[in-house]
Amino acid sequence: MTRSPDTTFNRWLIPIAAVAIHICIGSVYAWSTFNRPIKALFPDDPAWFSPPYTTFSTALVLLGLSAAFAGPWVERKGPRAAATAAAILFGSGLILGGLGLALKMSWLVFLGMGVVGGMGCGLGYIAPVSTLVKWFPDRRGMATGMAIMGFGGGAFLAGYLNVWLIAQVGVAKTVMGLGAIYFVIMMAGARLIRRPPTGWKPEGWVPKATTNPMITKRNMTRNHAIGTIQFYLLWGILFINVTAGIGILAQASPMMQDMFRKTAAEAAAVVSIISLFNAGGRFFWASASDFLGRRNTYLVFFAAQFGLFLLIPGLAAQGAWGVFEAALFVVFTMYGGGFATIPAFLADMFGPENVGAIHGAVLTAWSAAAITGPLIITELSARAKAGLAPGASRIHIYDQPLQVLAALLVVGLVLTALVRPVRDN
Repeated sequence: MTRSPDTTFNRWLIPIAAVAIHICIGSVYAWSTFNRPIKALFPDDPAWFSPPYTTFSTALVLLGLSAAFAGPWVERKGPRAAATAAAILFGSGLILGGLGLALKMSWLVFLGMGVVGGMGCGLGYIAPVSTLVKWFPDRRGMATGMAIMGFGGGAFLAGYLNVWLIAQVGVAKTVMGLGAIYFVIMMAGARLIRRPPTGWKPEGWVPKATTNPMITKRNMTRNHAIGTIQFYLLWGILFINVTAGIGILAQASPMMQDMFRKTAAEAAAVVSIISLFNAGGRFFWASASDFLGRRNTYLVFFAAQFGLFLLIPGLAAQGAWGVFEAALFVVFTMYGGGFATIPAFLADMFGPENVGAIHGAVLTAWSAAAITGPLIITELSARAKAGLAPGASRIHIYDQPLQVLAALLVVGLVLTALVRPVRDN
């Protein structure tokens, strides 16, 4: 009798497929490299519909919303169908956006890069994650960390690739060309990815007899999970961790220029290094959570970041540039680590069977944080800057927004401490 190919399939091909998909969609975090070239094509567009900014924010919002609404479909149809749809949407979205740039049609740029590309990001983000959890029940955190590390790494690679291609062929051809390249890579990942057979376990792996009370033996549906207090606690935890990190990320370059008088080029170099710590933190902290426990990992995130956010203004006042860089890098390992650890946390709390749909729902926290974090730090620092006398130092204009974010991190610490196992009904 011939064995089913799925029983002999090498599960380590699944992380390779996941990384291929996530590296492509992770390029969305490097879209700021398109800002000035695109702005130059649309100098007269109103600020509220300026293509460089509306496309990025819309893509992030659509990422969370599409992941939430399509989650049950992903679980029904499987990761291959979802990854294929993601490749089509993300690749065609960039091609449409590039066509809009070539024709100087801002609405087509918005539709392609913002709406269609954003939906592709959402499907591509969740498609591999639930599959990895099922293939790696023995190392849930490490597996999801590998995939989501690709998302952070994609931003680093795209940051350099985008700039080089724009210089060679212009922004319109760059966007269209990347759309085609990403489509091919994501389709290759889609061909590799698959679910394990029902009841599959790693060879030689036996679940521990004394199970962690934070890891359920049940498999809840998305609707059941959404009806629990634990879901909303985890939503709040992700929202606060992302709000703090993305708030700093949105103003990282201006902060370094205002607080330490760095040039734009010097600040840009540090921002590129940040993306490496963001990517590395996804793998490191998610893997560490397999040993520390998910709740303990988030307790470390919030306690450490609270102290660092309060420390940064003092570092600026002392001109302690090296210590500031170290603090910033640690914060971004935890920012990335929060993204990578949440799928494993969800699988622990609600079971691995429907974690893709549940993960999609919780990613709406990312959409909300993508608006809230930059708003807090940009608005409060702008007010502080407006109150300065002409020629006054800008070192302290970020004190208040950092304090507000630190207060939010305390709330995150409390929410994490409140997480308890879901009761059996």
